[in-house]
Amino acid sequence: MVDAGDTAWILTSTALVLFMTLPGLALFYGGLVQSKNILSVLMHCTAIACLMSLLWLFGGYSLAFSEGTPVVGDLSKFLLMGVERETVFSGTGIPESLFFMFQMTFAIITPALIVGAYVERIKFAAVLLFSGLWLYIVYAPVTHWVWGGGWLGSMGVLDFAGGIVVHVTAGVSALVMAKMLGPRRGFPKAVRPPHAPWMVMVGAAMLWVGWFGFNAGSALSAGGDAGMAMLVTHISAATASLVWMVIEWVKYGKPSLVGIVTGTIAGLATITPASGYVGPLGGLALGLAGGLICYWAVELVKRRFGVDDSLDVLAVHGVGGATGTLLAAVFVVSSLGGVGLADGVSLGDQLVTQAIGVGAVALWSAVATFLILKLVQIVCGLRASDEDIIEGLDFTAHGEKGYNL
Repeated sequence: MVDAGDTAWILTSTALVLFMTLPGLALFYGGLVQSKNILSVLMHCTAIACLMSLLWLFGGYSLAFSEGTPVVGDLSKFLLMGVERETVFSGTGIPESLFFMFQMTFAIITPALIVGAYVERIKFAAVLLFSGLWLYIVYAPVTHWVWGGGWLGSMGVLDFAGGIVVHVTAGVSALVMAKMLGPRRGFPKAVRPPHAPWMVMVGAAMLWVGWFGFNAGSALSAGGDAGMAMLVTHISAATASLVWMVIEWVKYGKPSLVGIVTGTIAGLATITPASGYVGPLGGLALGLAGGLICYWAVELVKRRFGVDDSLDVLAVHGVGGATGTLLAAVFVVSSLGGVGLADGVSLGDQLVTQAIGVGAVALWSAVATFLILKLVQIVCGLRASDEDIIEGLDFTAHGEKGYNL
C-alpha cells in the first residue's frame, strides 16, 4: 500500500535534491569561475540535468535497480516497463515512479559535480558525451553494487545517501578528468580568483537546504531515521564550516566567504554516507573530520600533486565521501549514539567492508573514466582551443555573455 506521509516526504525530497543542481550547484560553481565563463558552467549543469533525466529513463534506472547480476542490473525496467501507476517500490510505502524520480535526481547531480574539474577549458560536446557514457558505465553499475542488490550491498557496506555512490565516483573521476584535460591557463600561480563570491555563497546555501532532501530523503520514509539524518547533516555542515573558517583565519589572518561555504560542502559530503546511521556525536565528529581532512586535501591535490581539479571536486567530495564512509563504521556503534552494527559484525569487520567499498569504487571510477575520456578524445576532442579559452567559453561555445556592461 502507498503510504501518504512517506510519499509526501519523498516528493518534497525529490524537489529538494533537484534544487541542489538547479540552481544550487550551478550558482556555486558559476561564482567560482571567471566572469567570461559563468554561462558555460550554468549551461553544463542545465544540459547535464536534462540529458541524465532521459538516460535514466532509457536504461539507467534499470541497470541500477533491476535484479540482474551482482555486478549490474538488466534492462527489464527500460522505459519503466511493467511499472504501473500504483506499483509500490519493494520495502517502502512509496510508488516506484517516485522512487525512480528520487534516484534520478542523484543521477543528475553526480555527473554535474564533475563539472568542477573541467570548467573554463572543455568542449561542450565533450561534456555531453562524457556525462552520458559515465552514467551508464560508472554511475549505474556502482549504484547497483551498493543499493540495487549488488555485491557491495550483499557484503553489508554502509552508504546511506551516497558517500560511495555519489561522492567517491565523482571525486575520483574528476581527478582523472583534470589530469587528462590539463590545467587552466596560468595554473597554479596566475589563476584568477572567483568573480562572484556572493554567488558562491548563495549556491552553497541552496545546496545546504537541498541536502536535507538528499540525506533525510534517503530514509525513504517520514520517520525517526529521516529526522536524525536531517539533524546530523546540519550539525556536520555547521561544524565543518567553522573549522574551515578558523583554519583560514589563523593561516591568512582573514576568514573568507568562499572558504566558509567550501567547508559547508565538505561537511555535507562527509556526513552523507553515515547520515542515517549515526547520532549527534557522529554528526559533530564527521563535520570536524571533514573540515580538517578536506582542507588538507585541497592543498595536497593542487600544490603537492599539481593537478588543476579547478573547483576541488576530489578534495571536497571524493575525500569527504571516503572519510565519511570509513568513519560510519566507527560512529554507527550504539555506544556512540548510532543505530548499532549488524549481528555478529565487529567494528573491525565493518571498517574492512567500508574500505573495500571505497577502494573498489575508486578503482573502477578511475579506470572507466580514463577509457571514456580516451573515446571522447577520439570522437570530438576534449580541450577547447587556446583562442576559445582566452576569449571565454560563454561567447565562443554558446554565443552569449553573462554580463553585458
